[in-house]
Amino acid sequence: MLDGAKLIKRLKDRYGPAVIKAEEQVPSKVYATINKNKIKNVADYVFSELKARYQISAGTDRRNTHNDFLITHIFSFDKDKLFLVLHVSIDPNDTNIDSITPVVPAANWAEREFRDMVGVNPIGHPDPRRLALSDDWPEGVYPLRKDFPYDCKTPSGSPGPRIVMKEPPEGAILVPIGPFFPVLEEPSQWRVFVEGETVVGCDYRGFYNHRGIEKLGDSHLTYNQICFVAERICGICGFVHSSCYCQTVEEAAGIEIPERAKFIRSIMLELERVHSHLLWLGIAGHILGFDTVLMQTWRIREPVMWLAERISGHRKTYGMNIIGGVRRDIPKQVHEEILIVLDKVEKEWRAVYDAVGGDVPLLMRLKGTGVLTHENAVKYAVVGPTARGSGVEIDARVDHPFAAYGYIPPKKIVFKDGDNLSRTLVRLEELLESIRLIREFLKEMPDGPITAELKGDLPDQKEGVSVVEPPRGEVIHYTITGGENKPYRWRVRAPTYPNLQGVPAMFENATIADVPITIGSIDPCFSCTERMEVVDVKKGDIKVYSQEELIALSRAKYGGIE
Repeated sequence: MLDGAKLIKRLKDRYGPAVIKAEEQVPSKVYATINKNKIKNVADYVFSELKARYQISAGTDRRNTHNDFLITHIFSFDKDKLFLVLHVSIDPNDTNIDSITPVVPAANWAEREFRDMVGVNPIGHPDPRRLALSDDWPEGVYPLRKDFPYDCKTPSGSPGPRIVMKEPPEGAILVPIGPFFPVLEEPSQWRVFVEGETVVGCDYRGFYNHRGIEKLGDSHLTYNQICFVAERICGICGFVHSSCYCQTVEEAAGIEIPERAKFIRSIMLELERVHSHLLWLGIAGHILGFDTVLMQTWRIREPVMWLAERISGHRKTYGMNIIGGVRRDIPKQVHEEILIVLDKVEKEWRAVYDAVGGDVPLLMRLKGTGVLTHENAVKYAVVGPTARGSGVEIDARVDHPFAAYGYIPPKKIVFKDGDNLSRTLVRLEELLESIRLIREFLKEMPDGPITAELKGDLPDQKEGVSVVEPPRGEVIHYTITGGENKPYRWRVRAPTYPNLQGVPAMFENATIADVPITIGSIDPCFSCTERMEVVDVKKGDIKVYSQEELIALSRAKYGGIE
């Protein structure tokens, strides 16, 4: 088994003085500062030879504290319950760094993002297009630099490079999907390349509705204000983000939350998993034209939503987490209500499970479609049911126990075929496992306080890394503490971020009819876009309309009405 001391020794033995500093700051979290010229080699060694799983990268502007930019690559050794955080210091006068994407493919988006946001350029990146900035964002303006105000509005229509989308290979035609597509519940822009009915490639463009949440957290919001903003990162998986964020600050500040608070967090996380999986199965049925599933699962889900309101006062965005614990208790008199609802949900869910498993047309649409091989799942570092449906045995609740999961761990639900059916079956069984966990948490919940007593200010320039397992898959948050009751840096990676990068591999040799359910199978949470790609069927021309052009067309159509 690999532990922190052994990992540090391996790095130093292999790379010597290139490992500038390495220490296990807290148990199971190794932080290592690497020479800029060796970071690609070290990342390759960690990923390819030590078989670590890539998590996320971050860029931090530290010019006012350390006179540098900090690039951070985070990996995990799941079987060893260990994290490795690789830091690289970047001179503000030379903001280039070797890209690790050629050796760690899952780093693709994260490196493009820190280039867009902080201005550190990953040299040798195989796809250097913009990622997170809009097409009209001005060159040389980096929103996560400390000298960029959180409330700044860049001039509308500022010159910038339009994102060049990939063209179909010779002999293939383009099928644009989105930004609005009837059976997908949120907008996304896909360019799918097909020969006949077979998909031979694709391209994706997103991030058009970037909300600047990290920027607010880095510059304007206090520690406890971020708890409530974090819940709004996702409309379904909100409690997971506030829990994960709180855990990073609690780790950095050395705060141990009360045992009862850990159990309450775990109960709310599992309730969130129950209603999310119910929602997802309904949407999957709708995508396939099986609206009976939609109606039944959303009917079953409704008592769970009322139960969440009974506990927290809200159907969603519960507002319960704060640094050091939770704001609301789950008193004994509510326990029986929870158990009654769970009994009913379990009974009705088992009937749905049997109906889905015995429906031949439904199985024909799911089995063998949208296949993500085990190798590709590892390559793109997908998470959650998407990973477990491809035989990747990861679950943060077991691999990196948090809240009360160290006392009552879940069973990992894993299927190996990697198709849409496997990802469906993972969720069907996970919901039953969540019901079991909630019952156990209620039974074993200890008495005591629900918040820790915080004394004095939180320490400055301390780091925390945390993972939480939402319904869609693992989220990871990374925080550097700061002064004035605010973080210095807050980095968030939601599960859709890596899972979307695996979708092109799922499209390989698929038929065009299987594309919507394959996208839906990862349970995507897109940011909304405001671009529209139009194909003129008479002329064969393709045009992407800008925001200004859409506004002009709208005004021309409706006589100049705003």
